[in-house]
This record gives sequence, structure tokens and C-alpha cells, in this order.
Amino acid sequence: MSINPINKIHFRNWRGDLFGGLTAAIVALPLALAFGVASRAGAIAGLYGAIIVGFFAALFGGTPAQVSGPTGPMTVVVTTVITTLMARYPDTGLEIAFTVVMLGGLMQILFGVMRLGQYITLLPYTVISGFMSGIGVIIILLQLPPLLGHAGTGGVVTTLQKLPAYLSNPNWVAVGLGLLTLIIVFAAPPKLNRVIPSPLLALVAVTIISVVVFKDADIARIGKIPSGFPTFHKPTFNLRELADMLRYGLMLGVLGSIDSLLTSLVADNISRTQHDSDKELIGQGIGNMLAGLFGGLPGAGATMRTVVNVQAGGKTPLSGMIHALVLLLVVFWASPLTAQIPNAVLAGLLFKVGIDILDWGFIKRAPRLSLKGTGLMYLVLFLTVFVDLITAVLVGAFIANVLTIKRLSDVQSDNIQVITDPTGNQNLTPTEQEILTQAGGDILLLKLGGPMSFGAAKSISRRMSFVQNYQAIVLDFSEVPSIGITAALAIESIVEDAIAHHRHVWIVVTRGQVQRRITHLDLQRFCQPQKTQDASSGKLSAQINQVESRIQALESAFAVIQLESLA
Repeated sequence: MSINPINKIHFRNWRGDLFGGLTAAIVALPLALAFGVASRAGAIAGLYGAIIVGFFAALFGGTPAQVSGPTGPMTVVVTTVITTLMARYPDTGLEIAFTVVMLGGLMQILFGVMRLGQYITLLPYTVISGFMSGIGVIIILLQLPPLLGHAGTGGVVTTLQKLPAYLSNPNWVAVGLGLLTLIIVFAAPPKLNRVIPSPLLALVAVTIISVVVFKDADIARIGKIPSGFPTFHKPTFNLRELADMLRYGLMLGVLGSIDSLLTSLVADNISRTQHDSDKELIGQGIGNMLAGLFGGLPGAGATMRTVVNVQAGGKTPLSGMIHALVLLLVVFWASPLTAQIPNAVLAGLLFKVGIDILDWGFIKRAPRLSLKGTGLMYLVLFLTVFVDLITAVLVGAFIANVLTIKRLSDVQSDNIQVITDPTGNQNLTPTEQEILTQAGGDILLLKLGGPMSFGAAKSISRRMSFVQNYQAIVLDFSEVPSIGITAALAIESIVEDAIAHHRHVWIVVTRGQVQRRITHLDLQRFCQPQKTQDASSGKLSAQINQVESRIQALESAFAVIQLESLA
């Protein structure tokens, strides 16, 4: 099935899309400026990222009403990239960083082409919660210096090391402006917030106060940003940094994909639509590649902007494209107005973003739900803040999968029944009870139920370690819909051991995957030609004949494999 490159665009909802795109642009403007300044690439990089990713992710993506642009998680990663590379290569570090953004976009396109969209969000919620909350903590910590009137450091550890100095020597004007910003974004009445989004209200109101009341105060401001079209940034590679570039590119690609697809799920919920995960990844990848090519920050689907867009009437990709065009007009004609915005105001806006990213709902309930889950969440949070996102996700996913496998193995183990005495066993049919009773404990029945993965192999082997104590063995897989390779090989070992001790073996399986897998094991190779029969095995002939006749009656519904070797 081919992927249609262009999103479903029509003009039947142009009025709703116009209002939705305009409203989303109003919400996006202060955040784009704040993310640009926080990244150390400049406010204009945030605007270019919002314009380019917003337009092309909408045009080529797979979520009709989604609005994309720079987000908190993506900005955290790209800030690390820019800070690290510019410290090592003052002349070319920024160019290399934008190349990393292009690589991240390329990774997303590859994810989409390889149809990995359906798998990317299959992460345990504890892992997603941990690394999203970790990103929130990073944003909060990195905004403390500008909120206190100092230049940002770009690193969590460095910020924590210098925090005592920042706290002992604050710029009180900057602190006041930042706190006023926080008060407005937190305390704005909902009715007012629907008319003028609180981030934009705080940006405009506190900037005016800073210009009128604190015009001569020594506070950092955005300064004049370039107007017009962005300049071309050619891909720049440094062989010594190639491994780190690929690692950071993968980090951006994975994080951008997770961030976007989670927002796509939110968009589906509120717009009653169904997104195409693979198309969405390709659209986001194209947007991020072009953003890096023209000096913009990487982006992803933005939850707040998407929700605002839908609530204002946006339903099609046209709304996301309009949002980008409105921001382009700001770059052309309104850039002089942004020059006076204090950095402390932007820090206040991002401080609110960090608080909102923290998964407060799960943090409060996690200890009541699962102590292991809580521990895993905080481990991922710690690794996200102090190591990196990829390590946090990989370690978290590995531990979560190990815990899940353990739980599934326990469940599968409970579905394995070794039966020799039919007395009181409610899971046996009257026929099975009759045969086992007549056998007098010399026939072993192994009943399995549910899917058998590699987690069940150990339980199967442990419970069948004493097969030599019985003269005939029936392995009943009639209630097993699927069996993994490891579990099948455990069955093979049991059969080999039983045949080596000259036991009769029957395997009853459903027709389908289990039958094919057992058949492909070629268990017949363990059987030797029957030559003689001693007295000990002869005493079971009557019971075994009954087993054979009963099992043959099952052949209309099940596949029966008979294996025997009598010395």
C-alpha cells in the first residue's frame, strides 16, 4: 500500500480553518520566541521552526487538525546539541547543529517509510511519563538563570552548580517581571483566556510594563531579530563528531516521533478523526529537514496549539498551514515590536511550559497503582535529566519489558497443568478421566492454555523433568492459539527425553500456527523402529490402545501427532 504524499486538504471548512490557524498562531508566537531564545540559536530560529515545520508537517502529514512547531522536549535536546557543538567549534558549531536537525528529520522520514509509526508509541506509560516529566524538570531548571536575571548556561548540571551564585545575586527587576508573567499565565480567568491566550497576554502586558516603568533597567532583552526570508544553511559534517551527530539526530527523530504521535492521539480524540501514523512521521520529517536547512528549530506536533486549533474550528491541514503563514507575516512586519521583550518574560512562559509537561496526575497516583511502576518512572526521570533521553527510554523500556515478561510468564505458568490423577479435576472431560483412571497413574497428561511465549519455556521444562516416571505422555495443546520458538524447543527437549526412555508420546494441537511450528520441528526424527516389547510396557497396552482410539476421534477437530519408540 503506497502512502499519498499530500495530506487531505479541502476548502469546505475554510472559515473554521482560518480562525483555528489564526488562534493557534497567536498561541504559538510567544512560545516560538521563548524556545528560540532558550535554545541559544536566537528568537528568529524559533519563529522559522514554527513556520517551516508548521507548514510542511501540515501539508505532508497524516493528522488533519494537528499544528506543529517547536516544543519543550525538542528544544531541550536541540539546546544541548547547540551548546555542546558551539563550545567545541565556535565558527561552525551552529551549522553542524542545524545539520543534526536535518538528520533528525531524515530519521523520521525513514521511520515513516519503514512503517514504524504503529510501534513508536508502544512504550509503557511509566516510561513515557518518566521522560516527559524529566523534560519538564529540565525546562524548569534551565529557565531559573534567566528568571533570576542571568544568562542561561545550557546544561542542567552546570545550572545546578551555579544556582547558589544566581540565588545570592538576583536581578530584582528581572525576577519581578518573570514572577508577574507567571502570575498572569496561571491566574488569567478562563473567559479571558479564550479571548486572548494567557501567554500572549503576559508577553504583551509585561513587555509594555518593562518598557514604560523599567526602560533604563539593566535587563536582558531579545533585541532586534532579522526580518524576511531565512538564509540557507548547507549541511556541515565533522568526521570527529559524526558519531555524536548521528546519536543526537536519532534522539531528535525518536523524540519528535513520540511527541508528534502522542499529540496525534489527542487530536483524534477531540476531532473524532483517525490519523495516519506513518504519513505523520514523513510529514514531520520533511518539516524538520527543511527547518534545519533554513536555520529553524526542530519541531513536533504541539498539543496546546492543536487543541486550540480544533476548539476554534480548525479541522483540516489548512489550519496548520494558515498558522504558519500568520507567523511568517509577523517575521516580515512585526519583528521590530519583539525587540523589547525581556528574556525574563520568556523564561516565565517556559517555566509554565515545564510545569505543564510534568505528569502530575500520574505522579500523584503512581504509588497507589504500583511501587515497581513508580520506581521505574522516577528512574527514567532521573536518567532523562542527568544522562540523556535515548538512554532513559532504552533503559526504561528494557526494564518494563522484563517486568512484563515476568508477569506473563507467571500467567502462562499457571496455565500449565500436569495431570496424572483425575480425581476432582474439573478441567477434564469424562473420557479423559476414564482413561487416566484406568491407566493407574502411568499416563501423564500435560494440558496447556493460552499463548505460550519464551517465558513459559522454563516452566514447561521444569514440570516435565520427570517424564521418565510414566509410560505414556499426552501433550494437549488444543487450547494454545500460538507458541513461540523457545517454548516449542522446550517441547522438543521433552519429546526427545521421553522417546529416549521408550515412552509413547501424543501431541494434540489446533490446526494453524501451533501445528505448523510443531510439525516443522520434525519430532519424528527421534523415533526408532519398534523391534521388541517387554513386560513392563506390555501392561499398558490396553490403556494405550484406549488412548489411541480416543485421540483418533479428535482428528476431525485437531491435528494429532503420535510418536513412540519401544525397545
